Amino acid sequence: MCGTCGCDSGAGEVEHSHTVTLEQDVLAKNDGLAGRNRDWLAHHGLFAVNLMSSPGAGKTTLLERTITELGGPVAVIEGDQETVLDADRIKATGAAVTQVNTGAGCHLDASMVARALDTLHPAAGTTVFIENVGNLVCPALFDLGEHTRAVVASVTEGADKPLKYPHMFTTADVVLLNKIDLLSYVDFELAAFERDVHVVNPAARVLPLSATRGDGLADWYSWLSASRPRQPVPG
Repeated sequence: MCGTCGCDSGAGEVEHSHTVTLEQDVLAKNDGLAGRNRDWLAHHGLFAVNLMSSPGAGKTTLLERTITELGGPVAVIEGDQETVLDADRIKATGAAVTQVNTGAGCHLDASMVARALDTLHPAAGTTVFIENVGNLVCPALFDLGEHTRAVVASVTEGADKPLKYPHMFTTADVVLLNKIDLLSYVDFELAAFERDVHVVNPAARVLPLSATRGDGLADWYSWLSASRPRQPVPG
């Protein structure tokens, strides 16, 4: 459970006021740090993408393939509660990577990202992918200073996630529906998923893809290119 955002409080009616105050204080402090990150990224001509999903949706596999096929300088901030397993996978692609282990924390925050960026020292023009901790709740609350947010869902999770976890999907700029190569093996209504994404977030793009087989990745790469700031100003 998370000790920084208050989601582990189990708050009932008596604790509710204290919990709300805690969340407001924590989020306000985080937002200030996120603003500094955003200014720092712009000053150094960097493009940051916050990748969020539940555990096992395929973020790391998608990143491995994206790094290999996209071209251009890439750096990755890997967020997990424990281990360097995903960082080792990214390192094998040749991309610069730093691991952030959150321990009991269920999300990355702006201060963690600031320290990771200081470690990476990415060159101007680098795309910085932030692979957030696998969780469909708390990561959505914390601005990291990123330029854009991508939520990775998978057909193996079921089509009901946009309505069950609306805040995550409300904050997304793009929703990447992964593992479509498995559609014939699972009970998943693609049209219902896309409809429900747009119920909570009419502006979000939904891009079906398969990170393992390659389906739809060209659309993902095009979306990344179109989302990059047009005139980064290096320091």
